[in-house]
Amino acid sequence: MKQILKYYKPYIPMMLLIILLLFLQVIAELALPEYMSKIIDNGILQGDLNYIYAAGKIMLGIALFVMLCAVSVGYLAAKTAAGATKKIRAELFLKVTQFAKAELDGFSTASLITRSTNDMQQIQTASVMALRLACFAPIMGVGALIKAISTSPELSWTIGLALLAMFLVMLFTFKITLPKFSFVQKLIDKLNLIMNERLTGILVIRAFSAEKGEEDRFDEANNNLTKLNLFVNRAIAFNMPLMLLIMNFTSMLVVWAGARLVETGNLQIGNILAFIQYSMQVIMSFLFISMMFIMIPRAMVSGKRIGEVLEVQTQIKDKQEANYHEIQGKVEFKSVSFRYPDAGENVLTDISFIANPGETTAFIGSTGSGKSTLVNLIPRFYDVTEGQILVDGIDIRDMAQKHLRTAIGYVPQKGILFSGTIESNLRFGNEAAEQQDLEYAADIAQSLDFITEKPEGFEAVISQGGTNVSGGQKQRLSIARALTKKPKIYIFDDSFSALDLKTDSALRKALKESVESGTILIVAQRINTIKDADQIIVLNEGEIVGIGKHRELLESCQIYREIAESQLDRGEM
Repeated sequence: MKQILKYYKPYIPMMLLIILLLFLQVIAELALPEYMSKIIDNGILQGDLNYIYAAGKIMLGIALFVMLCAVSVGYLAAKTAAGATKKIRAELFLKVTQFAKAELDGFSTASLITRSTNDMQQIQTASVMALRLACFAPIMGVGALIKAISTSPELSWTIGLALLAMFLVMLFTFKITLPKFSFVQKLIDKLNLIMNERLTGILVIRAFSAEKGEEDRFDEANNNLTKLNLFVNRAIAFNMPLMLLIMNFTSMLVVWAGARLVETGNLQIGNILAFIQYSMQVIMSFLFISMMFIMIPRAMVSGKRIGEVLEVQTQIKDKQEANYHEIQGKVEFKSVSFRYPDAGENVLTDISFIANPGETTAFIGSTGSGKSTLVNLIPRFYDVTEGQILVDGIDIRDMAQKHLRTAIGYVPQKGILFSGTIESNLRFGNEAAEQQDLEYAADIAQSLDFITEKPEGFEAVISQGGTNVSGGQKQRLSIARALTKKPKIYIFDDSFSALDLKTDSALRKALKESVESGTILIVAQRINTIKDADQIIVLNEGEIVGIGKHRELLESCQIYREIAESQLDRGEM
């Protein structure tokens, strides 16, 4: 919770003002029963209308002052809670965006979404209630208790009895509900996970006619969450009628005991009514405190879940004196080995090669040979376990991550587009790009034709995830986005797989002609995509088993030759 509370420090002056207003509100509210008592004893029973009118005007003024204080407290509490949670939410988002792939794997996407939404809402709601009630209820309770005792010490036992009964009810409620709060948040995580998987894989689900199984899976999680929520809410809801019963029983008890005191002349009628109001204020204060004890533990569970994310120490960090040299694009791997966190074996072992600017370096190998892992080390999505990766002779761990990645145009295996327009997606890495730059990049990526065919052109809408364009179009737009950035290093991680051979060939030819000074690294499964590369690196089980040009590797590398023979005719080889 310390991670959460520090965001409330800038709002301390506002919180002190809230406490002051609450103190004034309590003083004003405690004065009302006393005036009511005087109206009955000195006005109604004495038949003095002038006294009633005068006292009534004072009570009306006090009531208006109480309303003004309550409205001000509500506004300031909401502003404080919303402002603090806004900062926490922004910090949470920033923290997640700084996570390395290994840290992201520690939290599911569904869980991170729940923590950013539902958990944040729990904290905000609890913050508002805490600011409005945490100070108000104790002050009101203590003040009303003092007033009640001073009004009639003989009736004080009725309040004690009521508080004891309420304490026992709340103790029972807490015992059965508090342990359930953490389970509620975990079940929300699970529900979000199922929903996310279902929406992402809807076509696969339909293709395998697995709708019924997925519906059953969702229903099970939904029913579990519903049952738990119903249990908690019923326990809390059952608590309220019991509290009201105790309050009404206390009023009856005060009237019964007070009537005997009036009969003996030890108490006036107005004092009985004042004592009833004071006792109700004491009981209501206790009720407010009990509500806080329900809300705060739930918020603490949410705060702990958010704190777990904020407290994660990112593995990939910039050095204090990071290098900011102008990157030219020469990439060198020197005896690089890598294993994933908590993995027992290396994914890559003793990788060494040089990729020069103006040249194309390609990587090929069987599935699981480490091709994608290798190129993902260059933008520091992971850090190497052993060895060095140098850019222009400088270890990339000595460079600022942002500076390094600014020089890299990265196209992942799965083309990813963002909701917006084609233009906004192409400008993603270079907001200052001119229209001619967008058209040039789209032309190289072989996407200009289908863009111009759309009535809106570059303003055509792209839906979330690019679901309204085909796989090939998505890949070409992803490539165009990298080209628009005009980086020094281009990384294409199997980015041509969804393209037909003709489009693939035209794109590679245009890329070669247009990116003369850039360092191009291509991961591919097809020989046709890489056979014209200046340097082809063959990987097998995380090790380099061949380096050279297409013709050289056909003669010197058995694995490369087997891949080529499985894909090409003898004439194409």
